[in-house]
Amino acid sequence: MSDVTVRKPRPKHLALNQIRLPLPGIVSILHRVSGAGLFLLLPFLLFLLDRSLGSAESFETFSAVVGNPLVKLLLLGLLWAYLHHFCAGIRFLLLDIHKGVELEAARKSSRIVLVVSIALTVIIGVKLW
Repeated sequence: MSDVTVRKPRPKHLALNQIRLPLPGIVSILHRVSGAGLFLLLPFLLFLLDRSLGSAESFETFSAVVGNPLVKLLLLGLLWAYLHHFCAGIRFLLLDIHKGVELEAARKSSRIVLVVSIALTVIIGVKLW
């Protein structure tokens, strides 16, 4: 290598608070996080399903568990995770067939995914609460 080449000093640590991730990147990360959350909480959802379908006594257990405000909040978060994962999955399928890969279209579809998933969560959450 030549001595004339000037190298920028590399950072010693990665400053995550200074990185500004674009909206499509945020949607991608949320897609992964929501998928992981749904997977990890699947045993809890199966437990609730079992309690709701078993017998009258097990349904009472289900009602007591679901009646807790913290569990309702958790279920609302799971509802958002499912809806976001679904909407973002459709977006990524369209990107796989090269629809909306331009920069402005990708940003617009990211906004649409966030707005639709939050709006559907609010609508369904109000009905179920």
